[in-house]
Amino acid sequence: MRQFEPLTRKKDNQPVRYLIVDDSVFARKSLAKMVESFGGQLAGEAGDGLTAITEYARTTPDIVLMDITMPQMEGIEAVGRIVQDHPDARVVMVSSVGYQDNILAALQKGARHFVQKPVKPDALYEIIRYVLSDESAATPVGAAGESAR
Repeated sequence: MRQFEPLTRKKDNQPVRYLIVDDSVFARKSLAKMVESFGGQLAGEAGDGLTAITEYARTTPDIVLMDITMPQMEGIEAVGRIVQDHPDARVVMVSSVGYQDNILAALQKGARHFVQKPVKPDALYEIIRYVLSDESAATPVGAAGESAR
């Protein structure tokens, strides 16, 4: 995997901290390798939406990478709950279920962006860079729609 220019937090120039949420251990490990190649740190992991909510509160990550289809609680519901409790949360949906309805539902619940599985490191890097630079509470619909195609 190629080395990327490290992404850091604007406020203190420290490494970006990630919470990775996916029911597949393989997917979590793969995403963890990618974010480490971006200079990031793994703040925590979760295998379902319920655990993601608890882990978010415990670790307060800078970015959440969230799968949609998971046991116990789907990613879309978990995003809504996290953003309700933490309005500044930055959640990027990561899913092979790329249906427009799911993407739209996730964005309406507060997700900032969407990336399709299998995740390409270059695409994820650019999306994370965009989400980190976006200081507003929501992603412009046009920007989110671009990656959904």
